[in-house]
Amino acid sequence: MGHYEVRKSDKQTDQPWYFVLVANNHEIIATSEMYASKQGALNGIKSVRANAPSEEVRDRS
Repeated sequence: MGHYEVRKSDKQTDQPWYFVLVANNHEIIATSEMYASKQGALNGIKSVRANAPSEEVRDRS
């Protein structure tokens, strides 16, 4: 199943926190937007986990 990692950017910015979704083979398969706080990134993970389960695929190309 993969896991989430909360990270802090090395760059000087007002929003240094973000999270990545890492697959079992250690590849990053998703990167979040940037957040002002670590708690914001954790809340982003919570939101993805609650809202992502879907079998529907939409092709917008």
